[in-house]
Amino acid sequence: MQELQVKSNNLSVLEDKIQIIKTDEGAIYLVGPIKLPVNLYGETVEFNWYSWLKADEVLEDYKEVIDRLSSAHLADYQQSSVLVYGDFEYGEDALIRMHSICHTGDIFGSKRCDCGYQLRQSMKMMVEHGTGALFYLANHEGRGIGLFSKAMAYILQENGYDTVEANEALGFVDDSRNYQEAITVLKALRAKPVTLITNNPKKLEALRAAGLPVSGRTPLWGDVSEYNERYLQTKVKKSGHLA
Repeated sequence: MQELQVKSNNLSVLEDKIQIIKTDEGAIYLVGPIKLPVNLYGETVEFNWYSWLKADEVLEDYKEVIDRLSSAHLADYQQSSVLVYGDFEYGEDALIRMHSICHTGDIFGSKRCDCGYQLRQSMKMMVEHGTGALFYLANHEGRGIGLFSKAMAYILQENGYDTVEANEALGFVDDSRNYQEAITVLKALRAKPVTLITNNPKKLEALRAAGLPVSGRTPLWGDVSEYNERYLQTKVKKSGHLA
């Protein structure tokens, strides 16, 4: 009886924190907000964190949702999340960034790309602006080719290929990322206009094509070095990135 009571209490707490977003293909389960104090350039800044999971079916019973997830071995799969600052739902024009996971740049601090810099700097921009959200997107490693393929692409780059040529030599397109899940979550969190932090026009087009009120774009360049200069030039010349 005591064990059943504990489970019931857990369920009541989680029900208030799990949102079901119905889609044409099933549902997205969004959990949060969760207070997350972050060390940002030596200062502690409090964000609100959410994570989401795409599912093929809609389950209205929260107990069934939790029971299924507990046996689904989710640690074997990547899940996306969003880090929110300020009054994101109701605040005036908010900054957002659709940030693709970058194992080497975000975690290890690699200088071969500018991803780690863009991650931290966009968070700083949101704090200074007063409100914003950083969508951290799983399955976007290497512009959608995955970590193992990215490692092979790096070997090709060390032998004269640029980043686009390396992806294509492995049989991939230059950029296979999809932003639909993130856009669906964004719509659930905010209806007011947003300004996108990006150099990539494809991200801006994806938001506008989905009917989101987009005020504009804020560029994010920096951390240029001998290690990533060719990579950054290729993004402009071949991938259409804007200055």
